[in-house]
Amino acid sequence: MGTGEIRVNDVERSIFKTCDILGLYGTDLDEGTAYLLGRAVGSRAQGRRVVVGADVRPSSPILARSLVNGLLRSGADVIDLGQAPTPALHYARAQREAYGTVVVTGSHHPAAYNGFRITLGDLPMTPEELAALRLSMESGVFAENLGHYERGEVLDDYRRSLEEAFAGSLRTERHVVVDAGSGALSDLAPSVLEALGQRVERLCCDPDGTFPHRDPNPALPSSLQALRERVLATGAELGLAYDGDGDRLILVDGRGRVQPADRTQVLLIRHLLPEAPGAKVIYDLKSSSIVPEEIVAAGGAPLLERPGQAFMVRRFLTEGALLAGSLSGHYALRACGRDDALYATLALLRALDALGATYTEAIDSVPAYPNTPDLRVPCTTPRARRIVEELREAFADRPMHTVDGVRIEFPDGWALARPATAEPLLTLRYEAHTREALEEIQERVHAASPTLQDVLAYGR
Repeated sequence: MGTGEIRVNDVERSIFKTCDILGLYGTDLDEGTAYLLGRAVGSRAQGRRVVVGADVRPSSPILARSLVNGLLRSGADVIDLGQAPTPALHYARAQREAYGTVVVTGSHHPAAYNGFRITLGDLPMTPEELAALRLSMESGVFAENLGHYERGEVLDDYRRSLEEAFAGSLRTERHVVVDAGSGALSDLAPSVLEALGQRVERLCCDPDGTFPHRDPNPALPSSLQALRERVLATGAELGLAYDGDGDRLILVDGRGRVQPADRTQVLLIRHLLPEAPGAKVIYDLKSSSIVPEEIVAAGGAPLLERPGQAFMVRRFLTEGALLAGSLSGHYALRACGRDDALYATLALLRALDALGATYTEAIDSVPAYPNTPDLRVPCTTPRARRIVEELREAFADRPMHTVDGVRIEFPDGWALARPATAEPLLTLRYEAHTREALEEIQERVHAASPTLQDVLAYGR
């Protein structure tokens, strides 16, 4: 594929996302891209240590080798952990006091994709920091030095840290089905749960980066049909579904229902906040109003954040929050220090013990408001932005959040409109206290934006 210099320039709009890098391997990015990224990150590291790891995709070790070569050539000291789930790399960074991490991963995207998730310092990258790395890659001006290479191992220590953190605290043996999606937690999640006294059924726990059994994104309900069927067939209490790199968790209850992540976050809120009155809890812009209501009821301070793992974790860390959760299945807990799907799993099981309930019983106690899923409307980016501005002006007298698009608050619900960051789409989402109010809010929003009416009637 060559040096990657042309490829970086050719696809800057597609591979440089808001806070990470993602594209089709061999088409959008290649070994040359990885090498240039290594040169840019290594130049920023200024001789400090950088932890590198990769998910299970066939292209990940290839990209990781080129990335490491670039890091070393720019003077960074590299700790190469090989294949490991993303949370384990962050654990290793903290343990080794490294400057940063670069994870080669396509995360929850299909097997043909791959990319890089970068942390420099203690916080995830901002869009501005990623833009600076891109400019460095394009300029070709890098630090010239030779770093030190070390092959490391983290899985045993990471496993031990989880088992020690929860030893003796999971009082109930629960029957669970683990669906790792053939991803990075395929071996680790079942073994840790069994070591802590749980009865585990394995599903899609054969590591395979082609993801032959299901889409690696567990937040897609269509991905979890086999898990739902296995939970019902075996009489398990719950099903646990993870994504490709092991930092997302979605649950299926004992009745085979896929539960939205914001409802599971409520169970953690009820368990954790009574022992930390006044603590801050981060929640997703797309989450149900039930989440901030439960935070306030439990004595906490709700803080709304825009969707996206990097934004959530950065806010969680800078605010010193107790808990953060997103609708995509990311959970960060103060006791862990960052988002970690397996740690969140164990924390949830401990919460169920404290609540004295099965997962199904506990989740059924969480109120539910009528809502819509994400409504993805094909729309050019300029028109999507115009729609957002029209809605801001039309509802200027209403409380609203403008951290990402616009979320308009009504007395009995809310409406959200967001331009997509990587596609020509407008995403709409609605929630209300009743079905009638849900329909009324949608009608009011549509009537308030002539451009939205035009797009819905005639397309883009």
